[in-house]
Amino acid sequence: MQRVMGANDRIRLALIGCGGRGRYVARLMRDAGPADYVASADVYATNSESTREWAGADAKSYGDFRRLLDRKDIDAVHIATPDHWHAAICVLACQSGKDVYVEKPTSLVIREGRVMVDAARQHNRIVQVGTQHRSAPHFQKIAEMIQRGDIGPVRFVKVWNYSNHTLMPMPATPNPKAPDGLDWDMYLGPSPKVPFDPRRFLSTYRYFWDYSGGYITDFGNHRLDTMQQIMGVSAPHTVSASGGVYEMKDGRETPDFMTVTYEYDNFIATYEGNNLNGHGMGGRTPGHRYYNARSEADQPNGIAFYGTEATIYAERIGWEIFPEPETPAYSSRRAAAAPPPRKRAASVKRMWENVEEPTKAHCANFLECLRSRKTPNADIEIGHRGTSVALLGNIAMRTGHKLHWDAKREDFQNDASASAMLTRNQRKPWDLIRL
Repeated sequence: MQRVMGANDRIRLALIGCGGRGRYVARLMRDAGPADYVASADVYATNSESTREWAGADAKSYGDFRRLLDRKDIDAVHIATPDHWHAAICVLACQSGKDVYVEKPTSLVIREGRVMVDAARQHNRIVQVGTQHRSAPHFQKIAEMIQRGDIGPVRFVKVWNYSNHTLMPMPATPNPKAPDGLDWDMYLGPSPKVPFDPRRFLSTYRYFWDYSGGYITDFGNHRLDTMQQIMGVSAPHTVSASGGVYEMKDGRETPDFMTVTYEYDNFIATYEGNNLNGHGMGGRTPGHRYYNARSEADQPNGIAFYGTEATIYAERIGWEIFPEPETPAYSSRRAAAAPPPRKRAASVKRMWENVEEPTKAHCANFLECLRSRKTPNADIEIGHRGTSVALLGNIAMRTGHKLHWDAKREDFQNDASASAMLTRNQRKPWDLIRL
């Protein structure tokens, strides 16, 4: 039975997956409290022990997260494992009566995401996905502006993530030995069994299909979800993509460059994931801060909304609006036969704003919802649909097909090879949930 929390009760949390991202968000979660981390679990004892030491002497560490889920005194779990473990841990946590904060991407494959939604609903659990843009007020403000028509009709949206991985290739590792304290078989879990390879572990696991969807599900997931939030949509109708490993011949499987085109009812969106150049877009405003920018010229991540009256560039810590210039005068020969040039809407002004990074606010929203039982800002259904957009891009690239997506059925129209990629085989004995 779930503990009924009073307004001043400290929430008891457990961290599952104790790498850098997990520990970073856990600190913000605790700061947003009142909350305590009373337990941690990781297949790598070094990580789990370091978290226990940070959480306090009374916190207990586990090698198997299932032992942690057996505890009745834990209110919620915070899942920060590699992507291929998200679904199983989330479903089992819901079954054990615990609420969940799960990092994005929600799942490794789309079918897993739907199973997570079903588990949250069946067991009446609060499940927040770590797409912290959903707790950023400036994105809500932009959504209101665009849906109100302030910048005119928007028929094209561009999403981009740029980072130069040629500066940081994965090292070659012949005949590697697993580090002490690592349960490699459990790390692999439901994914195929392979010999230990340090490139498939810790931060570089994202370059392998068995554990991740690559750059688009890591960085792109945030911005594709925000694009859908702002445009007031939940799924595209068609998806086509190109990409591959063009330059980074270091053993990775996920692309070092890809581009995806999504067709929605009344607009088209594109995604660019470029690991070969870090510049991204231009259009910089002097003195404005840009997320992960390395110089005064680059804008490596963002979303651009192109309206007939103005363009909005939006990112995690700020946004800018660039009004369309007035139509230039026609030549004297054309002017007599042409209608007068249209002037842009007077209400559209050049402006920009920097804001606070929203992760702490997202944590605070989760903790508040644990008490109130209200739906969180990035509820599991929202998170699932946001991750699905990124996963659809991967499926389109890997099949080479233009895909027609039926969002209600969560399946493709007449494409068996693409439909097969909506799920995956789970390796025994780690097939802990039913897909």
